[in-house]
Amino acid sequence: MPGSDPPLALLLLVGLLVALPLIAFVAGRLRLPYTVVMVLVGLAVSVVPLGGSVIEVSPELAVTLLLPGLVFEAAYRLDGNELRRSFGGVALLAVPGVLITAVVVAVVLQATTGLALEQAFLIGAIVSATDPVAVVATMRQLRAPSRLVTLVDAESLFNDGTAVLVYAIALAGLGGEISLAAGAVDFVVGIGASVAIGALLGFAIAWLAGRTEDHLIELTLTLLAAYGTYMAAGIVHQSGIIGVVVAGIVVGTYRHDTLFTARAREAIDTVWEFLAFVLTGVAFLLIGIAISVDLLREAAVYIAWGVVAVLVGRALVIYGLLGGSSWIGHRLGVAPQIPTAWLHVINWTGLRGAVAMALALSLPSEVPNRELLQGTIFGIVLFTVLVQGTTAERVVRWAGISRDQD
Repeated sequence: MPGSDPPLALLLLVGLLVALPLIAFVAGRLRLPYTVVMVLVGLAVSVVPLGGSVIEVSPELAVTLLLPGLVFEAAYRLDGNELRRSFGGVALLAVPGVLITAVVVAVVLQATTGLALEQAFLIGAIVSATDPVAVVATMRQLRAPSRLVTLVDAESLFNDGTAVLVYAIALAGLGGEISLAAGAVDFVVGIGASVAIGALLGFAIAWLAGRTEDHLIELTLTLLAAYGTYMAAGIVHQSGIIGVVVAGIVVGTYRHDTLFTARAREAIDTVWEFLAFVLTGVAFLLIGIAISVDLLREAAVYIAWGVVAVLVGRALVIYGLLGGSSWIGHRLGVAPQIPTAWLHVINWTGLRGAVAMALALSLPSEVPNRELLQGTIFGIVLFTVLVQGTTAERVVRWAGISRDQD
């Protein structure tokens, strides 16, 4: 009606559309990843609530709206050839790497703070997934080798899914609903079933795209591949994130095939690039808004030990698991050795982000010490984004990485 106040949702949307380009512009001038600046803006909003009201972040929004789109876009643009070359390393980081990190975090927190091992492992499961979105763009700008970029990007995609599975198992174990053996079986079955769902729906979407020459229909099908796959996997209680990753890789494999028209490929690339920009900005803005300064203060000791545990766990995974396996593979003549400089970069780009925040927000209210666990997770995420995210460019330059090493 004329003269009536616009809906709050519309005000927030317009405010976001104003903020995103401005923040990205300022971040460019400051030579900082715009995702880092978005977190800082979110923190400012959370400290000084607008209009005297507190903005609450819905975990359902973070999980169901943001993650499928972000995961699909990243999987869709992965270089298939580079992924095949790096798949062994990606698999190591995404499965045993996630488990090792979760265990290290659990052991350190239990030993140093006295936190119950089950609760400590829940924190470890949540922060075990990496989110290098703040640094991948920087690596591309610095012309880092495409194989290295693919390895870092693909690791985050696959370990998102495995971390969610470990989280679900840890949550069930916290309530005494599942044994260690049953959890291991559920983990293996969950990965296999989720991969199968993603592959099946990805091939179906690609096949349907080949039946039309309407670029708008083909573009719509890619949206269906992202959100439809996530929903389908969730209905049968499997990992929607793993399903979306596989569907994105399958559909992306056909983007240069005759199944997609040239006009559709151009439209898909443009629209998904825009969606990724908006969804990434929203995700990191929500991270800042969700973080409570009071929670950080109360959980300071746990955060400090959690950060130490995450860094130690990451170093063990990268230098021990990945570097050691690469060295053995090179000695056996079955794979090229990963340069030490690459290991330094991969180690430092292990940021935590949207997935960890979404899982922390979705912790059930009956979980013991829920606010303490959330504060610890928020603090770990904030450290990785603000410290590692802002120094990643220096690490890449210091490591002397160039395209010649591809």
